[in-house]
Amino acid sequence: MIRNRARGFARRAFAFVLPGLWVLGVVVWELSRPTSGRLLQLLAAAPAIAGAGTGRRRCVLLGGVCALLALVPFGEVEPGTGWGTRLVTCGAILTVIGASYLTAGRRLRLLRELERAREVALTAQRVLLRPLPRRIDGVLLAADHLSASEGAVVGGDLYEVVGTRHGVRAVIGDVRGHGLAAMGTVAAMLGSFREVAHDEPELGGVLRRLERSHQRYLRERGHPGRPAGGAEPSGPFAEEFVTLLLVEVAADGSVTALNCGHPWPYRIARQAVAPVSPADPMPPLGLFPLPAELSAVCCGRLRPGEGLFLHTDGAADARDAAGEFFPLAQELRSSVAAAAAPGGPSPAGVVGSVREALLRHAGGRLTDDVALLMLSNDRVRVPAQASRARRAGPGRVEAGRAE
Repeated sequence: MIRNRARGFARRAFAFVLPGLWVLGVVVWELSRPTSGRLLQLLAAAPAIAGAGTGRRRCVLLGGVCALLALVPFGEVEPGTGWGTRLVTCGAILTVIGASYLTAGRRLRLLRELERAREVALTAQRVLLRPLPRRIDGVLLAADHLSASEGAVVGGDLYEVVGTRHGVRAVIGDVRGHGLAAMGTVAAMLGSFREVAHDEPELGGVLRRLERSHQRYLRERGHPGRPAGGAEPSGPFAEEFVTLLLVEVAADGSVTALNCGHPWPYRIARQAVAPVSPADPMPPLGLFPLPAELSAVCCGRLRPGEGLFLHTDGAADARDAAGEFFPLAQELRSSVAAAAAPGGPSPAGVVGSVREALLRHAGGRLTDDVALLMLSNDRVRVPAQASRARRAGPGRVEAGRAE
């Protein structure tokens, strides 16, 4: 932040100084090698340089004033030539000052409108892919998203985490394509998940509702203005699909998941990092109908301080200038070690470290969107409640949580 401010100040200072340096250079040249004022015509460029530098009207006026002051007679003026040349130069400078002043004013108005448009777009994108809270029902969270489209915050990757009576449920997915063109499907998936995650008691029910929402959205795109309950999507929309990973963390830390063509997460236990791959994933959502039976896959249990690192394939597929893939597992282990803490690695530290390593590897040039998400079990047993549970006998143990 401080470095960016310093760079901005340096650019503004240079834009103010450059017209004066131009005027000084022309005057020094005229003094050293007199041209009877003909070289002074170059002074008309001073207001134009000032306007191109920042577009600020006061900078344009400053450049014009410098140019006009330079027309004050100095040295010997040849009869019949010097004053005529100076008057022509003065008229040219005044013309350029007026044109630069109007141009600078229009430029400033356009810049203000552009800033307002960017602010509105950023707000809309943040509503779509809203920032996650630090903690939901005893689970620490951290997430980040990198869009392959310049100027976009949201692309074709999605994630969301909600706390429900069934447990903490998370989704991460990757829409076919990337950038702004995939935002419609992202909005449909996230809007549906935020609703059905609270209603459906099983992950299978959540996935089926997401499939129906996806199909309905594709029908509406393919046949605008027609009822959404018509035929199957046709044309190019029939080939659109979404990879999805649904994860549920229960109150006791047990993890279940449903995977539709998405990379499995990594399990983080203290400083140990290992991939989670309990079963082969199903095809991506939208390519084939879901099977009749949907049973969530058990992915073990997260003890306090342990977590899951979820990602989209854009992270593992990122390449550097030499064409080498990003070593996600290696960088994740380094990030976990760097973010180590007594209660387990910090999700925000791990996600931030992986993001920086990814951008360094790709040189800041991403060809696909990237989503990173980490969940860490921060539930701890309260000693007083644990002792009461032991006195109550077997079958009545409840894990207390310190929120």
